[in-house]
Amino acid sequence: MLALAAVCVAWGWFEAGWVRLRVRDLELPGLPQELDGLRIAHLSDFHLGVPSRGGHAVERAIDWVADRRPDLICITGDLLSRPRGEQRLLELLRKLPHPYVVLGNHDYALSRDPFSRPVELGRLEHGTLLAGSAVEVELRGKQVELAGVDPRTWLKKRRSEFEPSAADLRLLLCHFPDALDKFEPGRFDLILAGHLHGGQIVLPYGFGRLLLAHPSARYPQGIFRRGATTMHVSPGLGTTFVPFRFFARPEATELVLRCGSD
Repeated sequence: MLALAAVCVAWGWFEAGWVRLRVRDLELPGLPQELDGLRIAHLSDFHLGVPSRGGHAVERAIDWVADRRPDLICITGDLLSRPRGEQRLLELLRKLPHPYVVLGNHDYALSRDPFSRPVELGRLEHGTLLAGSAVEVELRGKQVELAGVDPRTWLKKRRSEFEPSAADLRLLLCHFPDALDKFEPGRFDLILAGHLHGGQIVLPYGFGRLLLAHPSARYPQGIFRRGATTMHVSPGLGTTFVPFRFFARPEATELVLRCGSD
């Protein structure tokens, strides 16, 4: 029993840093032809500041994204679990050309994690922090909207309101996957979320997987659709509560947008 426990601990520690660097095509109905092939890097849930091999996964992911130089870099919250990780975070973000970032509940210590501490991220270099705000950028001659949800507003059950946009592609960055159910279908073409770590501690069985951290999660990881809106939920890169992952590898994802049928 002791030997088995030791093997499980060793594997969980190893898997927490065994990052998957994944490229996947994502079909978006109504995507303009000019934006076919647009590449979006999606990173989430760094949880820097606590001892974990998740920090190694974050470093690998940042270097990978920096080398690939996608069209957009989006980071969906829980960057820090403790203030002591802030300097490391800023150093890593400097490697990226211009990330668009939203914060998560752990960035404000709004969680049940006893190891999390409040962080005031007072500056964000080489990037744009979206907190209940939106910006528009031009890519390939088309307008792209990037909107970001403030987690404090979201956790108070107040939905962020964004002005209607006529942009050719409308993206929402929200730490929480239930955003897919909160906004009118079609208001955003693509939602990027994180939060659930793919379950972090997962027990596979004959015909499914039991997520110990979020057993009833409706959108644990991957691609989901509701009407004209598509959502990608990242498995994230770091860990919370315990510095282990089981059958829930950390992942950095590059989404390659493809034109779909209307």
